[in-house]
Amino acid sequence: MATILVTGINGFVGGHLAKELHGQGWNVVGIGQESAPASGVKNFLTDYASCDLTDYAAVAKLPLDDVKAIINLAGLAAVGRSFDQPDLYMKVNVDVLATLCRRVQELDRKDLRIIAISSGALYASGQPLPLTENSLTDGTTSPYAASKLAMEETARQYAADGFDCVIARPFNHIGPRQAEGFLLPDLYAKITSAKGSEIKVGNLETRRDYTDVRDVARAYAALATKDVLKHAIYNVCSGHAVSGSTILSKLKDVCKRPDLQTKVDASLFRPSDAPIIYGDNSRLRAETGWQPSIPLEQTIQDFVKTA
Repeated sequence: MATILVTGINGFVGGHLAKELHGQGWNVVGIGQESAPASGVKNFLTDYASCDLTDYAAVAKLPLDDVKAIINLAGLAAVGRSFDQPDLYMKVNVDVLATLCRRVQELDRKDLRIIAISSGALYASGQPLPLTENSLTDGTTSPYAASKLAMEETARQYAADGFDCVIARPFNHIGPRQAEGFLLPDLYAKITSAKGSEIKVGNLETRRDYTDVRDVARAYAALATKDVLKHAIYNVCSGHAVSGSTILSKLKDVCKRPDLQTKVDASLFRPSDAPIIYGDNSRLRAETGWQPSIPLEQTIQDFVKTA
């Protein structure tokens, strides 16, 4: 079986993706900044390399001879933190893909597919739902969104030169081993550290499209291994919206804190927060047969088990 190279292997999605690809029989080479793969990842890897993916000389040393596809998970993903580090987000999220593309171009590997992981966060608000791959984008909502739009432009230029580059736009994904900085782990941290009967929360009435990270991993694997894809961009999403308050309610039940009260803290609101966002996954489903399979209740239960 051929090899698939996964960058950002030690991140939230990386371990789940390595497990999925390994289970399908692929050889998986993981790339990370750390000196060794994370403990939950190494058993699914054929090989591992520590590499600064913004350094072309380092990338040029990566073994690509037998690689069928590169799934680029490397990058900065926390939207909230991007407001404090806009330049860093732009540099990392664009330069990693640009450096990988430059290396594949130098090798003239038009047979090697790159999956560029973008984000559903770059869609403009206030337009008809569900959001399709043709919906309007807006890079002004956050530095994170701006960096992903710039990254997509790099992918398009690469594809225009005749190379195989596909953009995946995942919407919110949650699940086991997700670190703080995102809704589910942040709410869990508040619940488990609560000293009294009340916790402070942000705006939990907004509704977002959540997919279990293991379903997201299956989607990336499908895009990387499908022989022929008809489009350049694919949404990865559940196709329906769930409120933050619903997630909190289910989480409180799992944590056996159903009576825990909440107090809204306006300082926790984001500068821009659309009331509802959900996407259309029909393109991905039609071409690969993928569909989300893990219910929200199981996602939350499995998250708590591994937290």
